[in-house]
Amino acid sequence: MSTASDRAEIIELISNYATVSDRREFTTLPARTFTDEVTVDFSSVTGAPAMTVPLSAYVESLSGAFSAFKATHHAITGHVVELDGDTAKVRAHVRAEHWFPDEVGAPRWLVVGFYDNEAIHTPDGWRLNRVKLTAVHQENVPQLAGLPTGE
Repeated sequence: MSTASDRAEIIELISNYATVSDRREFTTLPARTFTDEVTVDFSSVTGAPAMTVPLSAYVESLSGAFSAFKATHHAITGHVVELDGDTAKVRAHVRAEHWFPDEVGAPRWLVVGFYDNEAIHTPDGWRLNRVKLTAVHQENVPQLAGLPTGE
């Protein structure tokens, strides 16, 4: 692969990452996006430490957490990709909106920040093996039941 095609594939991975949650596509897309074991760090929103979990456990927790929202939208932009052989680091801006059911009262949970993700090149193409969210601003923060907590 060329550097340009590697970068394009890696940026598409980030789009797939958003699509998994926003379209609630928890069946085939996760395996095309992540490694079989993935390290997740959402400590800036959950307070829990980073942890490495099997992909199936991560997908199960995503499915449970995102079922609480009537809609979500993750706009991930400004990708900076640093390639080093079969590994890559990707920094991107994120604005993620999560709309609550009407009975909750608050209109939506807003998270603004950065993703600092890592990917590796596998025989099946690039896959994310590490996802880290750093939230710099939030509004209407909910109780985050269903998200991985490391416990």
